[in-house]
Amino acid sequence: MKRGLLLLALIGSTAAAVQDIRWNEAGVHAQSLELAPGKFAEVCGPLKAGQSVAWSFEADGALNFNIHYHEGEKVTYPARENGISQRKGELKVELDQGYCWMWSNKGAQPVKLKLELQRR
Repeated sequence: MKRGLLLLALIGSTAAAVQDIRWNEAGVHAQSLELAPGKFAEVCGPLKAGQSVAWSFEADGALNFNIHYHEGEKVTYPARENGISQRKGELKVELDQGYCWMWSNKGAQPVKLKLELQRR
């Protein structure tokens, strides 16, 4: 019984790190969160070829960051940088695909993160 509860707790904590992009009426997804040491946060959603997404984030500590999508077992990274606390850019969508923005905290302290995606 204890093993099952532990498994559910682990699944719950992992699932909470991956969230769907939720666009508001203006086509914006914005949120603030805190990444514990050794944890990650990921926001994902489908995009169509021809769309673009202006994105930005700032954090109070260094994070590893990437934008990626999956094609079977292959992972493609339109953007990827390590040890940064802020960036902004624009993703020009070339393929109908599910895209993910991901941040990982490899440090020893929690890091507060603010992110914004603007669909165009």
